[in-house]
Amino acid sequence: MSFFGSMTTALSGIRAQSSALGHISDNIANSQTIGFKRTDTSFSDIVTASTSRNHLPGAVLAAPSFTNSVQGSIDASEVPTHMAINGEGFFIVSSTIATLDNRPVFDNVNYYTRRGDFAMDKHGYLVNGAGYALQGLAIDPVTGNPVGDTPGRIQIDRDFLAARTTSSISYTANLPAWPQTVNADAGVADSELLTVGRFTPPLADLDAIPASGEDIFLDNSLSGGAITGYDALGAPVNIQLRWAKVDNGAGGGDEWNLFYKTDDAAAGAQDKWLNISQSYAFNAQGRLDPAVDSTTITALTVNGINLGDVTVNHGASNITQFQSNGGTVAVNTIDQNGYPSGELVSIAVSENGRIVGTYSNGKAVDLAEVSLAKFNAPDKLKKLDGTAFAATQESGEAILGAGGDIIASAREASNVDIADEFSKLIVTQQAYTAGTRIVTTADELIRETLNMKR
Repeated sequence: MSFFGSMTTALSGIRAQSSALGHISDNIANSQTIGFKRTDTSFSDIVTASTSRNHLPGAVLAAPSFTNSVQGSIDASEVPTHMAINGEGFFIVSSTIATLDNRPVFDNVNYYTRRGDFAMDKHGYLVNGAGYALQGLAIDPVTGNPVGDTPGRIQIDRDFLAARTTSSISYTANLPAWPQTVNADAGVADSELLTVGRFTPPLADLDAIPASGEDIFLDNSLSGGAITGYDALGAPVNIQLRWAKVDNGAGGGDEWNLFYKTDDAAAGAQDKWLNISQSYAFNAQGRLDPAVDSTTITALTVNGINLGDVTVNHGASNITQFQSNGGTVAVNTIDQNGYPSGELVSIAVSENGRIVGTYSNGKAVDLAEVSLAKFNAPDKLKKLDGTAFAATQESGEAILGAGGDIIASAREASNVDIADEFSKLIVTQQAYTAGTRIVTTADELIRETLNMKR
């Protein structure tokens, strides 16, 4: 009978609208939950029997329609370890299942989330507001490259950052074509040069400048800047550099030497300034010929502190000899790769998705790289507590290397639109009420039919 079919169809509609109401309720309740993905409702009709001349009432089925791939708005945050994903992808996280000896025990299952309100807990793990621990790749402190390709839980080491011995100096400069040293005199040929004959008694070469000849050396050379290096224990070493022109070549071919101060308190014949033993010869165009892209200072020692062999990197053609009105050395770059030990002060997320630790020595070090995963069918992921997801057969396996960008100091808001949910709520209420009216009407018609026998 159509009456009973109508009631059955209406009841299925009431159940479907009840499911839709539950989804709407869940969405509204989590409208402020970070990284929450709303659940829409997809209605499907079920046909009992239908031909061109006859159609029996069927039913309706309500199924959840997930929006895991729909991004919420990205809001700024004052917490430096908060992060959001702009584009596709999910953070890879782990769940705590127990505590042993006051330390968390994690399961061996990877979960996925867009909730990025991570903060460091007392054990050094980066945990979000739902309690999931972030995963990523460790960074090699020497090369700065990720170690391996399998993400693991990120745990920040609070130990001191060990000191690093200076092993490289980046140095670029322009040397004046005519250096205005103290003794330079435009009317006296070669007066701007540092020559062996200026010293009494004369030196066999310019590799070592005795303390007794320091004034002569200073008056015939130019400051090349200074930089602080560090030994293996982090003790500072003041590396002072000076340039001296030693030859004027006809039609070019000018030659310079670079010196560093090895002992502030040298006396007598003890060496005070040492030549690094590298010739810098320039052609008529003010370029090095031959090129000197780098050189090595053997066993660089300052005031008894030995740093070992130190490479001085100039880059390609970055030591030049162009005319300078001031007649002084113009240092463009001077930097070194050493640093003293330091204590971890803070951590933050960089724009390239790396966890960066800032230490009391002023050094910022990349500690880990956040890993992202993507799915071929992200809307088929299984929802879990805490705005997390688990992979399913329908979603496919996780694929490392999602194309989304990590935004530092930000959080992704829920993708729920309250106004839209209220609109759906009104429609659902009306559909539910109409379904009850069908049941009531069918019931009244059935009673009327039964009363026909009386």
